Amino acid sequence: MLQMNQIDQIKDLQRQGYGPKEIAARLGIDRKTTSKYMRTEDYSGGIPSRKAVPSKLDPWKAEIAQWLEEDRRMRFKQRHTAKRIHDRLLAEHPGEYGCSYSILQRYMKGLKEERRLTSGFLELVWAPDEAQADFGEADVIEAGVKRMVKFLVLSFPSSNAAYVQAFGGETAECVCQGLKDIFERVGGVPSRIVFDNASGVGRRVRDRVTLSELFLRFKCHYGFSVSFCNPDSGHEKGNVENKVGYIRRNFFVPIPVVASLPEWNRELLDISEGDFPRPHYKKGSTIRELFDADRKAFGPLPAKAFAVERLEQVRTDGYGKFCIDDRHWYSSAPELALRSVMVGIGAHALTVYDDSGAPLAVHERAYGDGRSDSIDYRTSLDQLLRKPGAWRNCALRAAISDSARETLDGLDRNDLHRVLDSLARNAEAFGFDVAIDSLEEALRLGKIDGFSTQALAARMAFDGLAGVPDSGPDLGAYDRAFMTAKDGSQ
Repeated sequence: MLQMNQIDQIKDLQRQGYGPKEIAARLGIDRKTTSKYMRTEDYSGGIPSRKAVPSKLDPWKAEIAQWLEEDRRMRFKQRHTAKRIHDRLLAEHPGEYGCSYSILQRYMKGLKEERRLTSGFLELVWAPDEAQADFGEADVIEAGVKRMVKFLVLSFPSSNAAYVQAFGGETAECVCQGLKDIFERVGGVPSRIVFDNASGVGRRVRDRVTLSELFLRFKCHYGFSVSFCNPDSGHEKGNVENKVGYIRRNFFVPIPVVASLPEWNRELLDISEGDFPRPHYKKGSTIRELFDADRKAFGPLPAKAFAVERLEQVRTDGYGKFCIDDRHWYSSAPELALRSVMVGIGAHALTVYDDSGAPLAVHERAYGDGRSDSIDYRTSLDQLLRKPGAWRNCALRAAISDSARETLDGLDRNDLHRVLDSLARNAEAFGFDVAIDSLEEALRLGKIDGFSTQALAARMAFDGLAGVPDSGPDLGAYDRAFMTAKDGSQ
C-alpha cells in the first residue's frame, strides 16, 4: 500500500497529462498500482468496517485467555506456546476440539500484534500489574549532618499503594537498587513501569530515549517493560506525582534523623506499608486489600538477584587515588599508585577490587557538585605496618583525636608497629570504626597492649562499654555437683 505522499504525486502527474506507464517509470512504482490509484476518485477516508466472521476457535478462546493470564506469573520459558496450547486442547477436549494448528497459530499471532500495538499508549485505567516511578527530594539528618536526598517512589495506580527508597542522587544505580529492594519486598515484578523522563535510567534527546547499559541489563534480568511520558506531560503519571508530594509531607516531616540511608531504607519499606490500611480514595476498599490483587498479577522474581553495580576501569594517581564523576576522589591502596584498577560503583557504596576480584577497599559513595575525598584507612594500615616511618605523613594520623595522635607520636618504632598491628587485627575482626574507638579508649586508660585493645574492641562491638554482658547459662548445677561432699555437706 502506497503512502499518501506517493498517491499525491501520482494524481499530480495525472493532472499534467501523463499516462500510467510514464508515471510508473518516473516514480518507480508498479504500473498496475499506478493505474489503480489513477482510477480512484474518493480519498475522503472514513472508518473502515470489518464484518465479524465466526471462527471455529471461538468456543475455546475464553479458556486460552485464562491460560495466558496464568502465564503472567510464570517464568518466560514455562509459558504456553501456540503448539503447547494446541496439544493441550487436543488432550483435554478429545473429539470436541477440531481446529487445525494453523488456525490457532494465526490467532496467537494476532493477540501478540494487538498487545504490541497497544503497549505504547498510556491507559487512563491502570492495570493491577503496572507501576509508575518518579524522584522527589527532601532533607534528612544523616549521621548528625543535614543533607538533601533524592527519594524514589514506585506507585501502583490500580491500588494507590506506593513504596519509597532514599538515595544520594538520581543515578541508574540508585534506580536499580531501589526497584530491586521493592521487588524483593513485594515478592514480584510489575509488567510495566512508567517514568516521567529518562533521569537516572538513560538519556533523552528530543523524543528518543537511550537507556543506560546498567538499567538495560536490570530491565532484561527482571523482565519488565518501560514507558516514558511525553515531554511536558507529567499528568500521564499523575498517581506517582501525587504520591511524591504525599510522601514528602508525611514521611519527611519532621526532618528524619537517620544513622545511614541503607539502614533507613529497610525501615522505609515498613513505613510505606504502614500507609496501606487506609481506605482507597474512591474504590471502597483499603489500599492493602487492593494491593493484594496487584501482587497476584505481578510477574515472578528471577531465580538469582541482580548485582546492582557498574564496573569501571580507572587510573590511579601517585597516591593511589582515583576520580569518579569528575569531582569525587577515592583511595585504593598506596601500592596501586599509577595503575589501572577495577571499581564497582553502586548506589550507596564504591568498591575497589584487586586483580583476583577480591574487595580491596570500600567507600561510601559521594554525591553532590563539590569535590570530595574519601579514604579507606584499612588499605593504608598494611602499608604502615611495612613502613612505620610513614606515620607522621599518613592520612590515618589525621583521622584520630589530638590526644591519641600525641601519644602515638611519642612511641618508638617498635611500639608504634605493635599498636598499628593491633589496630589492623581489630579492624579486620570488628570494623575500622570500632578499632579506632577501642584504641582511643585504651590510650585513655593507659592500656595499649594487644590483649587490652582486643578486649575493648570486643566489648564495644557486642555489648558497648556501658553495657552489661549477657549472664550466660546458669552454672550452679556444676558447683553443686562438684563441690558437694559424699555425706551431702558443702
